[in-house]
Amino acid sequence: MPAKILVSACLLGQPVRYDGKGKLLSHAALTRLQEEGRVVAFCPELAGGMSVPRPPAEIEAGLTGEDVLLGRARVLELTGGDVTSAFVAGAQKALAVTRESHCCHALLIDGSPSCGSISIYDGAFAGRRHAGSGVTAALLRQNGITVFAGHEIDRLMAELEVYL
Repeated sequence: MPAKILVSACLLGQPVRYDGKGKLLSHAALTRLQEEGRVVAFCPELAGGMSVPRPPAEIEAGLTGEDVLLGRARVLELTGGDVTSAFVAGAQKALAVTRESHCCHALLIDGSPSCGSISIYDGAFAGRRHAGSGVTAALLRQNGITVFAGHEIDRLMAELEVYL
């Protein structure tokens, strides 16, 4: 059975982002994976109970998803609302879906407080990023799922070749 990949729903063009839009990743490899039935589309923020559209959110004080999972940081909306519990719940549901679907890899949108795997915004809502993972990316990695950012799809495909 070919390996399945959890993919951020927004990368598939689904309008699930905070601004009600998708962020379609147009790449032949992703199209191939979809045609082969290997893509499991998922949005942890929707799964955690958030709506579309919603206020932008960032992990506070330049901290990371790992800090959120350890209870040392919160995910805050631009409006000041604390949405930490929704982000943690969404991450837990993402992990459950990866297990149920036998996904060993995830292709997630970078920069997101959920899905960022290389960088995330610093919590000041000023457009500045720093190295770190979002809550979902952190939880998946902690549980043995290899996480790639959208622009790393060629690296993902090279790794998948090992699993074919």
